[in-house]
Order: sequence, then C-alpha cells, then structure tokens
Amino acid sequence: MPTNRLINATSPYLLQHAHNPVDWYPFGEEALMRSKAEEKPIFLSIGYSACHWCHVMERESFENPSIAAVLNRDFVCVKVDREERPDLDEIYMAAVVAMTGAGGWPMSLFLTPDLEPFYGGTYYPPEDWYGRPGFLRVLGMVTEAWTGRRDAVLTGAAELAAHVRERLGSGPLSGPASQPLDATLLDGAVRALARSYDSADGGWGSAPKFPSSGSIELLLRHTWRTGDAPSLRMAVHTLNQMARGGMYDQLGGGFHRYSTDGEWLVPHFEKMLYDNAQLAVAYLEAAQLTGSTLYRRVAAETLDYVLRDLTGPQGEFLSSEDADSEGEEGRFYVWTHAEILDALGAEEGSRFARTYGVKEGGNFSSHEPYHAGQSILHLPKPLETVATELGMDTGDLETRLAAGRARLFTLRSARVRPGLDDKAVAAWNGLMISACCRGAQVLDAPQYADAAVRAGRFLIGEMFGDGVLLRSWRAGRGAGPGYLDDYADVANGFIDLYETSFDPAWLREAERFMELLLVEFHDPEGPALFHTSARHEGIIARSRPVQDGSEPSGNSMAAQALLRLSRHLDRSDWRDRAMAILGSQSGLLTAAPQGFLKMLNAVDLALADPVELVIAPGDDAPQTEQAFLHVIHHHFLPHRSLARTLDPGERPANLPLTQSRGPVDNATAVYLCRGSVCEAPITSPEELANRLDKLM
Repeated sequence: MPTNRLINATSPYLLQHAHNPVDWYPFGEEALMRSKAEEKPIFLSIGYSACHWCHVMERESFENPSIAAVLNRDFVCVKVDREERPDLDEIYMAAVVAMTGAGGWPMSLFLTPDLEPFYGGTYYPPEDWYGRPGFLRVLGMVTEAWTGRRDAVLTGAAELAAHVRERLGSGPLSGPASQPLDATLLDGAVRALARSYDSADGGWGSAPKFPSSGSIELLLRHTWRTGDAPSLRMAVHTLNQMARGGMYDQLGGGFHRYSTDGEWLVPHFEKMLYDNAQLAVAYLEAAQLTGSTLYRRVAAETLDYVLRDLTGPQGEFLSSEDADSEGEEGRFYVWTHAEILDALGAEEGSRFARTYGVKEGGNFSSHEPYHAGQSILHLPKPLETVATELGMDTGDLETRLAAGRARLFTLRSARVRPGLDDKAVAAWNGLMISACCRGAQVLDAPQYADAAVRAGRFLIGEMFGDGVLLRSWRAGRGAGPGYLDDYADVANGFIDLYETSFDPAWLREAERFMELLLVEFHDPEGPALFHTSARHEGIIARSRPVQDGSEPSGNSMAAQALLRLSRHLDRSDWRDRAMAILGSQSGLLTAAPQGFLKMLNAVDLALADPVELVIAPGDDAPQTEQAFLHVIHHHFLPHRSLARTLDPGERPANLPLTQSRGPVDNATAVYLCRGSVCEAPITSPEELANRLDKLM
C-alpha cells in the first residue's frame, strides 16, 4: 500500500491519512521550503482523530485519486493534528472565523508560502452540495486567483494576518476597562447564567448543547458562599438531566462530546478525555454539597470508563474515542427494541426498554435516517417515577436494571469499537490526574489515587526532560514542546497528587513546573501569559489565552495553580502574580462572564478566606487518620488547602503549612485555619465534622 510522509508521525490522526494518495507533509520546514521554492500555495488541513466530519472529508476527497492529483499538482499539502498543535489551530481558526463567520473541523485553509491565510473554510464536499461549494471547484478558484491575481491575494493575506495578530496578540490587552476584583464579578456571572439558563432541560443555550463544568462549579461555589437556592437548583437540574440523557453512556460510563439537540438525547458520540475529567469533578463536588448517590455513581462510572478504556500501558491517559465505528456515527452505542428483548428476555427486556426509552420504531431515526429503528439509551423519567408506574420498589427496579446493564455491556463489548486516539496530551493528563485524586478522596476509592500516581510518574519519566514538558507522546515518541495549558494543568494535577498522597515530592514538582511556566511563557508587556514559548516555531501570532471553552484556558489554570501554591509554599509573590493575571481580565469577566467561567472560579478562590487543614498523625491507629480524612473529603470545601505533617524519620520537606504542628498527647490532631485565624487543635472526627459544618 502506498504511503506519504505522514507514515512517520506520532499522531493517530496523521497516521490515518498516511495512505492517502495526497502527498501530505507534516507541518515543518520541509513543506515550507518547498512552498517557497516552487511558489505554490499551501493547503493546510487541520483536524483531530475523533472528528466525524474529518473522516467524511478524508473518505470523500483525500482518498479520491482525482482530487489528490489536483492537490498534488497545484499545492503543497500539509496535515495538522489540532491536539498536537493547538497554536496553529487557534491562529487559523481565527482566520476562518474572520473570513466566514464560523469555524469548526475539519479546517481547510490556503496559505501563502509565508503562512499567511488568504482563503478557507471547514468541511467541503467533493461536489457542490446543499449550498456548499464542492472541493474541486474551490481548488480551481484558489488556483486561478493565485496564478492570475497573486498581488491582490498577497495583499489580502497580509491584511488578514495582521487582523489575526491583533485579535490574538494584543486583543486581551485592549479589552473593556478593568473592574475591581470583588464578589460583584461573581454575582454578575451567576445572573448571566440565570438569564441564559434552559429551565426545561437544564444547561445553557439551545442545540447543540455542550456540557459546562465551569458553570456548575461556579454555581456550587456561589451556593457555598451565599446559600443561594436558585444557583443550586440550576446546577442540580443540569447535572440530573445530563446524567439521564443519551449524552451520558448509560452502559459504560463517561460522557460524549455534546448533545446535538437541546434535550441531551442525541449526542455527538465522540468521547474526549478532557470532557470526562472536568465533568467527573463537577459531579464529585455536587456529591459533596448535596450528598447525592446518583452523582457519586456517575462520577465513579466516568472514572472507571477512563481507567478501563482510556488508560495506556504505562498509566498514561489517552486522548479520545471516535464517534464512528464501522463507518457510522454512534453504531457502537445504539440498540433496537428487538435486541433488548433478545438479550434480556421478554419481561425484563420490556421493563428495561420502557425505563431507558427504547422504542420499537427507534428514537434516533428522526435525527439520523441511517439509524432507523435504533434507540439511544436514556432515562426519559426519573427511576422513582418509573418504579411507581410499574408498581415496584425503586431499589428492586434499580437492581434489575443494573443486571440488565451488565448483560448489555458484555454484549456491546463484542461489537467493533470506535477508533482510539492513543496519544497522551500533557494538559489532559493533568486534568485527569486532578479528577482521579478528587475521586479517590470523595469516593474513598484508592484505585483512583493509584491511577493518578502512575500517570504523574509517566509525565515526569516520559514527557519531561531537560527542563521541557512535551505536548504529547505516543509509542515512545514525543511531539513538540508543551504549551501554557500543559504546564498549568499538570501543575494543578501535581498539587492534587500531594493533597491526596501527602508525598511532598509532588508539591515540589508542581513548584518546578510553575517556575518554568513563568519563564517560558512570560509576556513583558503585561501579566497575562503567552500560549506559546520561544520553542514554538512557524506561527504568525502569539496569543494570551484567557477565554475558557471546552478546555480551561492556560491563564485560568495558571492563576489557580499560583494561588494554591502560594498557600502551600508561603509565596506571596505568586499570589500577587495570580491577582495580576485575574485583574488584567476583569473587564472581560464583567462584560462576557460566560466565556471565562474557569477564570471566574479562580477569582472565587482568590477572594475567599483560605481554609487550611493540616493533619498531624499520632501514635493511635491508622484508622483514626482515615476517619479524619473521610470527614474532610465529604465536605464541600472549595477553597481549602490540605497538608499532612511528616512521619518521624522522614526527610524534612520545608512545608510552611505543617510547621510547628504535631499530634496532641501523641494522638492524631487536625489544625483548622480560616483566613488568618487558627482554631485549637481538633482531636476527634466528630468535632471536626461539627467545625466544618459551621463553615457552610
């Protein structure tokens, strides 16, 4: 089978195109030099492994010999995995949005040899289709413009590149006027969430509807701070609706990317590591605040999914699973009514189908005609309502449903699985380490802590060396230096590793990563940090990422890590730096809060009185320390720092929070401080529970 230059790539997405007849280049000097030498424009195609329409365009166009011949004759063709090169994705997405008013993947751009964009869009069908120009026609138009009107093309490209540089490079420095960093920012954000809230189905906005862990976390913190019942209702309603919907994998756990409708029924079936990491944390925090067993189960099933299906042989967390299998989106996940009855028997099958909304005619066909007769498992009604309708006890119904889910999961496991993107992305591993640590704490589940430690060791051992964190890794090979969010997310993950394992080495690793971050991504013109370091080449703009989307921005996570480390390490300079980052964006936080939800959560952390908890183990039974930890982890304390004094004989770690604190009469004690006020040592778990209850 013929191959192109992508055969040596590390990215599964690029490797998927390695046998195309297109003469693909990876992004790099070889392609740029050829473009300049032959005076040919660059066709730049950006996508990612789990992208459904990326696969469609590959099948329709990039595997088509006639289209490939035109591409190879008139262009230098470059393929980029957006997850390996988020800087290129950000730059050229800004260009596509400027040209067309919208963006998405696959992204298709035409660049000058100097990398300046002059035409572009997203998915192009091979021929004209429903108002979309066919790809062959687009190629002809671009070639005609390049050969016949090159001066005008170059002028327009230079102007567009200048616009992109201004938008990404200096945009955050010239936003709305700064506002005070105070609670009014947070209150205003909650009011904005209330205005756009979908009171019928939960969530924000209409179709397509994306999960927003940042919104949930902000509402839970607002509830904790103010006791505001409407904030809690919005959070709880959204969490319930997502957990009952088809966007949640009712059999295998974990969340799909987003819902194509407003009711959370029909998902875009790809599963991303970063979504599941953030949603697991949102459900865990809600479980702490409400005591909900549903939220505990959803969080556990989500973490179990990641450990089962998105964990590599060295403990690394893998990137994603495709939406498609056997050439159809969602095929792996859907069921017919007959399949349910065949698997579970007539009586149990009918009960299961009724509970999970499986219809004889299907519930998916109106959305995707090729899924006629097939249904997405979801819970149209709460279990309590279904149990009442069936005349059953809710607990008995759940027991029967659990057995049915286990049987169907076994049958589903024999199907052809969706494709797996098995590269490890540093930032997403950092997010998942945090989620596993929180799961170990809240769910009293040490297997999640073990997984977090393995992933942390993998990052240090395989993805970090010579003072450089890699962006991604696969099969023993790294792919380029890390970005701001890689360093920031990993630093936060290592802080959580310390607060779970109490191994001071993880806190020191977090400190080292933050020191590198502040040097590598420093912007001399302002406090916000650059997305790229000087190690990243081939870019026409450097952004300062502050807006939070499906992934938190690097500046949001850097501010959070600086605040957390400033408490653990007594670094007031790092607190000042975090406040400067947040303050520089206060105008944007006021004007458009829903674009900065993770940053607003960092503001919430900055404004709150710190809650410091230090455990000093004594000579009593180890179960005593675990009892104290159980109390701490089952309280929602969003602003707490947790530390543990060293055991006798351990090498001193110079941790300021633990200084001059020890057991009381050789018995385990807990030290609780809020703000600058410390209470007397607490010597019983019951007393600790009472003290923490009063913080709410």
